[in-house]
Amino acid sequence: MNARPSDAIQVRPMKQADVEAVSAIEKRAYPFPWSPGIFRDCLRAGHHCWLLESPQVLLGYGVLSAAAGEAHLLNLCIAPEHQGHGHGRRLLARMIDLARWNRAAQVFLEVRPSNPRAIALYREYGFNEIGLRPNYYPATKGREDAIVMAIELVPPEFDR
Repeated sequence: MNARPSDAIQVRPMKQADVEAVSAIEKRAYPFPWSPGIFRDCLRAGHHCWLLESPQVLLGYGVLSAAAGEAHLLNLCIAPEHQGHGHGRRLLARMIDLARWNRAAQVFLEVRPSNPRAIALYREYGFNEIGLRPNYYPATKGREDAIVMAIELVPPEFDR
């Protein structure tokens, strides 16, 4: 039996040595990217920083903060050239697993209204819109609002 190409894809913790490669994806994916220093700070702060990679290439990354019974998905990104293959769904599932492992009851996130693919992914996964943060993101012409989304986490034995 032959292994499928997706079988070789793995998720692993990000290290300081990965920051430059992660930053390169961030710069390709967003007009207002996080700086390498922000990723380093997330690692130093103990946030859950994970990579999705194949043997040949870094596909994407996620950053999750978890404390006090809740989690916040700070960043989830798949390299633009690897989007549309289910990688975002796979990485999001891992981040939700990490939130559960940290006993979070909810996961929150912000997303740009101008990012319909991300909004669709989050809705498909069960996130609901719970609010709006006006002028949250920098934009080419001023600022852009953020849609605030959340999901309630059910303990795994009840999640069906």
